[in-house]
Amino acid sequence: MSSTLKADVLVVGGGTGGTAAAVQAARRGAKTILVSEFPWLGGMLTNAGVCAPDGNELAAFQTGLWGAFLRELQQRQPGGLDWGWVSFFTYDPRTGAEIFADWVKCLPNLQWISGQKAQDVLIEGNIISGVRFADFTVAAKITLDATELGDLLALAQVPHRWGWEFQAQWGEPSAPIAPNDLTQRYSVQAPTWVVVMQDFGEGAVAPEIPPPPVDNPDRFIGAWDAYTPEQFLNYGRLPGGLLMINWPIRGNDYGEGVDRLIESETSRQEFLQESLWHSQSFARFIQTQLGLRYGLAENIFPISPTENSQNSCLVRSAFALHPYYRESRRLRGISTVTETDILPVFGARVAKLPIDSQGICQTIAIGNYANDHHYTRGDIFLQPKSIRWGGRWTGTPFTIPYGALIPESTDGLLVCEKNISVSHIANGATRLQPVVMNIGQAAGMAAALCVEAGCQPRDLPVRVLQEALLQDSEARAAVVPLFNLTPQRSDWLDRQRYYLDRPQAYPASGECPLSVKSDRETRFLNESSVFETRTLTFEPSFCASPSSKTANSESEFSGIFRRLGAQDWTLSLTNPPSWRGQTWQLVTLDWETDQFLENCATETPLRVWGRLNEAGAWLLAGAVALNR
Repeated sequence: MSSTLKADVLVVGGGTGGTAAAVQAARRGAKTILVSEFPWLGGMLTNAGVCAPDGNELAAFQTGLWGAFLRELQQRQPGGLDWGWVSFFTYDPRTGAEIFADWVKCLPNLQWISGQKAQDVLIEGNIISGVRFADFTVAAKITLDATELGDLLALAQVPHRWGWEFQAQWGEPSAPIAPNDLTQRYSVQAPTWVVVMQDFGEGAVAPEIPPPPVDNPDRFIGAWDAYTPEQFLNYGRLPGGLLMINWPIRGNDYGEGVDRLIESETSRQEFLQESLWHSQSFARFIQTQLGLRYGLAENIFPISPTENSQNSCLVRSAFALHPYYRESRRLRGISTVTETDILPVFGARVAKLPIDSQGICQTIAIGNYANDHHYTRGDIFLQPKSIRWGGRWTGTPFTIPYGALIPESTDGLLVCEKNISVSHIANGATRLQPVVMNIGQAAGMAAALCVEAGCQPRDLPVRVLQEALLQDSEARAAVVPLFNLTPQRSDWLDRQRYYLDRPQAYPASGECPLSVKSDRETRFLNESSVFETRTLTFEPSFCASPSSKTANSESEFSGIFRRLGAQDWTLSLTNPPSWRGQTWQLVTLDWETDQFLENCATETPLRVWGRLNEAGAWLLAGAVALNR
């Protein structure tokens, strides 16, 4: 007879959301048990090999556990995070896994058990009271479904969705009117089994990548026709010559018969094997087309001795522990995020804040990525939700309401992965790693607060949850997206509270009036005298000089600033001498720098503190000043 463990909070699934939820619940003081299938924590960010996260890249959105993770990466990853062009943050997945493992080790009230999958869910009336695993049972006051595919929803028969919704259901502008070839072929977005390759260098000969049992290289012809080979490889370039292969164009996305993932264990294993072989075939295609200097990386991911006997351990350790799942079973929750909730309001740069029937703002997490869908063959037109900001394209911000984590009628349960209550269309924006980490932090905090109050998640006042997230002692998290408000500002908390209490006042620009000056602004405004009582205004004479932290962590460059158009800038370098004469795209994640550059006259000599990214051919500016 298996033993029974007891916890305040049980988190099933050690993915991006689950890891954040478990850490947050334990930090709040709840006795927490985290049960994961795999030997690493972090899910998409580590196990699935997507070590080039998308979204929430702007400084104002780097809050909570997501911001803490980025800061840890910057400190631990040799050479920094500026390697590929698909993301501002690319890193070795082993580094990410170490960070999450270290977070867990620091919490004596958090027990992590790996190598286990849920077998059954314990239900008393309409309340989930625990989960049975192969070797033990966990009884818990609050259970969180953090599995990659919403497994607890299926085991407990909690109402959920899988597949498309059509336009008549919610009036989503991008939803199909009726079934078509795409909706019938792919019920959900295609997963990708990421493989990490290695650039062994000019003249090197890597071991030949063996063909999988099913090998059809013709599927990949034209994969990088719109790019040079170097650009293709630099998409997901990582430190140490590693290459993350997660390529959407005739690459290793695989969605054929994707329904098999939820039909039976046998059919799921069939799909997984095909997906793995598909990715191996693509890696072999890359090697045969681009040369033997490119091969499979060695000893990246952990493997079990019995795993995948048809592949050598050396081959298998280059492949992620599981596919990058872009979509899951999706809860039928108290509220559902649809496309209109993630699109910017007409004429605005932000989506509306979620407000319930009592006029209460329900936001508990921030996202901002574009709506991005992946299908192996075919595509769908999606309403745009991107803007030019910081010299580049970024997504317009949106928020997740608390009700999207709570089942319609089942108690004792929260969800915190891609399994939130969201439409198929809107899932293309809510599925990304940073917003899922934010959702996980909110779910973990909510679970701990419910234990403290002795209440069910649906009875927890959202304002209590929001306040706890805003004032968390270790990783305070923004819940209202404001481009110009970072946690370093003295008025950050007041501004967040202001719009939670007055959501109708939320500015369409996504920028709040700045009537309280940060230390950095005070220094510069005293020098330039361009401050108005309600709004900070930048003029070409204003110098957004660096803080001491920026100056110490970034290199200094000098050059001639040129404006090619709105939010489109370059810097022709004059210093350092080794870069003289080169012109780089100038981008920033910092609001003050963005405002300065957008108001700077072309041909202005500038000093820039930042980092070069050779893969992206950009200079990421942390701060700027006139070069007098």
